[in-house]
Amino acid sequence: MDRRPGVARLVPRLESVVGRLLGRDADVIPPRPRRSNPDAVVDCAVYVNGRREPGRPHYADAYARARHGRNSFAWLGLHEPDAAVMAAVGRTFGLDELTVEQALADGHRPTVQRHGQVTLLVLRTASYVEHAELTATSEVVDTGDVMVFLGDRFVVTVRHGASGALAPVREDIQSRPALLAEGPWAVAYAVAARMVDLYLEVAAHLEHDLERVEESVFARERDADIQHIYQLKRELVEFKRAVLPLHGPLRGLVEQRTDGPPPGLRRWFADVEARLTRAVDRVAAYDDLLNSILQSRLTQLAVEQNNDMRKIAAWAAIAATQTAVAGVYGMNFAHMPELTWKYGYPAALLLMASAAVTLYRLFRRSGWL
Repeated sequence: MDRRPGVARLVPRLESVVGRLLGRDADVIPPRPRRSNPDAVVDCAVYVNGRREPGRPHYADAYARARHGRNSFAWLGLHEPDAAVMAAVGRTFGLDELTVEQALADGHRPTVQRHGQVTLLVLRTASYVEHAELTATSEVVDTGDVMVFLGDRFVVTVRHGASGALAPVREDIQSRPALLAEGPWAVAYAVAARMVDLYLEVAAHLEHDLERVEESVFARERDADIQHIYQLKRELVEFKRAVLPLHGPLRGLVEQRTDGPPPGLRRWFADVEARLTRAVDRVAAYDDLLNSILQSRLTQLAVEQNNDMRKIAAWAAIAATQTAVAGVYGMNFAHMPELTWKYGYPAALLLMASAAVTLYRLFRRSGWL
């Protein structure tokens, strides 16, 4: 039996009683206006004992509930907020002006900073861009960044760029209430783990691209353009800038005893650091391999140019003999042998042809032609 109509009739009576107790009629109490979430807000929720509370409140209401609750915190997710939205968020969560300015810009280097009572964790996002073939302008790796602001009862994530969406992170961590009960640092761990997993995925795709480039460089019929290799090198450098600088901040979080992750999360951050080390090793190996491929291709181009020069020199030598013979008999001196000989012209042509054939066979045997 549905009792919701009865509850609906009971609510006005309770409001009337409360109003009388307060010395005024409840009917004259204006209803509290409902706040609307800004466009930059992806999601906002309150977590109590590792479990999400129903609904999606305004971030100010969520933070107020988290501050007055026990074992609770608010998680606000933003995507490319503008200055007005970020200023309002900064006032609500007590972020300083410098921190707000940092959140408005992208392209930050991975780092861990402490601003008063707020810890800022910056990570780079990365995703692999599918492409049919590698060209001189192919985009292979798309990068962005995500900033995680950690306070006593809140965590604010600000993401820039199309890659590194945090919706899967929220879904995964919400299915692990025991881990989420550790507080805001559990969100920081989940975000860092997600980014490192993306690094490993991108590294696996880059390995296939490197294999295809290597095969094309050393194939019998070479079709690898040096510009394609340079493009892959540039994309790898961009990916390298996202992965390598994160190793130091993660190591610092694992070793930090104060103002860092709670003891129950340090081993989880250590696991993320271990996986990041694998990604760093792969990127370093790919960089070395690509440098070797690039040097091999440059050597091949030098050899090919040398072969071309040898062919040109061989044909020039063959042509020079014809020019020498024709030049001698074209000087028209008064006293020259064979000028009045009946077979002089055929003999000169035969001499020129014999010299050309002889030189051609000699150059062919030596590999110049």
